[in-house]
Amino acid sequence: MKSVRAVVAAVVFGVAAQAAAASAVPVSIPDRARGSEQVVVATVSDLRASYETNEFGDRLIVSHVRLQVHERLKGDAPTGVDVDVEGGTVGDITMDVSSLPRVSRGDRAVFFLERNRTTGRLVPHLQGQGILMLDSNDRVKGTSLDLNTIRALAASANGR
Repeated sequence: MKSVRAVVAAVVFGVAAQAAAASAVPVSIPDRARGSEQVVVATVSDLRASYETNEFGDRLIVSHVRLQVHERLKGDAPTGVDVDVEGGTVGDITMDVSSLPRVSRGDRAVFFLERNRTTGRLVPHLQGQGILMLDSNDRVKGTSLDLNTIRALAASANGR
């Protein structure tokens, strides 16, 4: 009987964990902008990945991404910005992070950026909600949200 209870408890815990993860509510564009130090429209001009140890002692792959900034929506970003994005490839090992898009040279996106409290380096604000990949028509990939709308929403969040 105890083993049945243990199995039921494990199943209930697993379902509850999946439900909690699935119920994560997207943060609005104005709230993302308010919570970010910088918001930029930029293209990935270079990246290199390496093994890093995070603040919890976990060893993971981090891509050190160089952004060519085309437009500043918030903050005083220079024309070139360095950002750390979890995930990437080192040798034959690739680490994908489910909450972050994979970035590659040439990708164009809106980046909502904040400083990592441990390293002081820029990282995407709210993980994957901090990178909105743009297609060739200036729309966020897979949505009808366009760059002009993002500009207006970010400006309204910053009191412009």
